[in-house]
Amino acid sequence: MSEPTPPTAPVFDPNAQHQERPKLRRVRGFPLPMQGPDGKQVVMLGLADAQQISPKMVATMPAAQALLPLMDGSRTLDEIVAEVGRGLTREFLEPFVAQLDDAALLHGPVFDAMFNEMKTRYDEADTLPPGVTAAFADQVVAAKVGEGVTDEQKAEQGPGALRELLDQWIDQALKDAEKPAFDTLPAAVVAPHVDYVRGWMNYAQVYGRLRVCDRPDRVVILGTNHFGRGTGVVGCDKGFESPLGTSPLDSGLLEAVKAELGADDARRMLEHRYDHEREHSIELHIPWIQHCLGTDGGGSYVPVFAALIHDPSVNAGESYDGEGLAFEPFVGALKAALAKLGGTTLIVSSADLSHVGPAFGDQKALAGDTDDAKAARDQVTTHDREMIQMIVDRKPDDLIASMSWQQNPTRWCSIGNLTATMRLVEPGEVTLLGYVAAMDQQGAAMVSHAAMAMS
Repeated sequence: MSEPTPPTAPVFDPNAQHQERPKLRRVRGFPLPMQGPDGKQVVMLGLADAQQISPKMVATMPAAQALLPLMDGSRTLDEIVAEVGRGLTREFLEPFVAQLDDAALLHGPVFDAMFNEMKTRYDEADTLPPGVTAAFADQVVAAKVGEGVTDEQKAEQGPGALRELLDQWIDQALKDAEKPAFDTLPAAVVAPHVDYVRGWMNYAQVYGRLRVCDRPDRVVILGTNHFGRGTGVVGCDKGFESPLGTSPLDSGLLEAVKAELGADDARRMLEHRYDHEREHSIELHIPWIQHCLGTDGGGSYVPVFAALIHDPSVNAGESYDGEGLAFEPFVGALKAALAKLGGTTLIVSSADLSHVGPAFGDQKALAGDTDDAKAARDQVTTHDREMIQMIVDRKPDDLIASMSWQQNPTRWCSIGNLTATMRLVEPGEVTLLGYVAAMDQQGAAMVSHAAMAMS
């Protein structure tokens, strides 16, 4: 049997204008431990697509991060070499640019083809396939079965294993709760979109209490646009799949919202619908909704409509660049559409709160028992409590104004969907069910989240 042919390294094309004047797309950098030629571990710089359109990654020397801001399409490679100096040569730069292009991390034909293929695939489907939830279910099965787990076992056992784990989390979260169930279906709930490992307790606080409620006619999930191109509200025209099945699109609500918006704003809402392709802030709620609200007599899950809401504390609620759908028109259109359709609606605000620590650019250490670390953690939780109190007090305008004035110091990522939810339901009461600030063991990042009910 012949040995497999190793992949060839991308080759720089001197006739390609987009390589000679490279324009970098939005990338995220991260430390990438690798084994060096001498067998010792070295830490490289990993570069990946911040918008998650390309699955590829580039590994390079950490010093290369000085090159990235210069790749804005305005400089030739020779100009970059001259500006950086310090021994940089075209011999290093050319293969690096070729790697970036091959990974679709540069603007150019490679990325355009990949993006167009993704858009075509999206528009041809009725529902969005599962991503993070399918991967999580696979992990649960792999942990149970052990080494040698097969894809067939993952597919067969995934739904049951995921349901079993959700029930375990609910039992643990609500075992000491004074009221482990809602008396009636709330108008809205707030639950996180952080990964299940760090957020299960607040997912369970909300969805566990919904298990005995009457099923709503629809669920509206308002999330956060983490990676996409949209600069305003981005609606979704698809249903969602999870390992537990398919939640169909509430097409009636989508058409009603479009009618309320008018043709131009409806176009703005759906122009960047592809942002939903890999957005986790909606998908992570689908298995919980399916498991805890169940199916109707025909075995169908509750239909859903989803939208990603930008931050209204920036640019006074207008889209960030003036081209996307603004906050107020969307909220008004959705509220009017729901009133005309009637029936019962559960609105889910998929909200994470603070994002702090060295991983987000902060200089203060969070881990440890030093006075400085404790003070840094306390400062975050104190700010969170003050902002959460504005939600409990039903003052969304005060929350927006305060975050705008303070310039969102702890990087709340879901101001948009939280305040949109409050505007939509105008709650008479907001109940805080849980609050968690979860930090990794190294203290690189702390993300906080809450569980709430609005009635």
